[in-house]
Amino acid sequence: MLWGDLKPVVSVKELMKYMIDPMADNIFNAVGSTVTQQGIVDVEPKTEEDWDKIRIGAVSLAEGASLLKIRRPFTPPGDENNSTGPDAVELSPAQITAKVERDPVEWNARIAALSNVALEALDVVKRKDVNELWDVGENLDKACEACHRSYWYPGEGAEFYQKLRRRLEQFHEQSPRGNTSAKPQKQ
Repeated sequence: MLWGDLKPVVSVKELMKYMIDPMADNIFNAVGSTVTQQGIVDVEPKTEEDWDKIRIGAVSLAEGASLLKIRRPFTPPGDENNSTGPDAVELSPAQITAKVERDPVEWNARIAALSNVALEALDVVKRKDVNELWDVGENLDKACEACHRSYWYPGEGAEFYQKLRRRLEQFHEQSPRGNTSAKPQKQ
């Protein structure tokens, strides 16, 4: 039971941009490897402060996921996503709303998946298990991408990437730098 009315302050897109995504970065950026000229640099939590940052991300994601259950606009007024034109890959806010209304079970399952990964991250933080943190990052990426591919950019499938690859190849062929048979132009 609620102690008061819940009124959304921002759209889903803004909630993602200003809360959920930055907090997810606390988990995504907690582990990694970068190849430099000096060798491989590994990033992993070492201090209590490092683990607290991951904990903050996990708690914020677990609680923030619940905010996605509050009915709210999907985008700010006037924002139609990249949903127009012949190559549009994103759904419009109206299309997203219709999809959620047709199948609220899927929407809630996607929210539960995000929340479950956040709870998994909290468990890993309690145990300070760096190796499992890699798995949490992968699971978080899968939960986010599955939802985005269903609700935000479902048009970004295999055909989209094939078309993009063809366009890049054409661009490369037309570019003076990409065309190895092209002669330098005199200025």
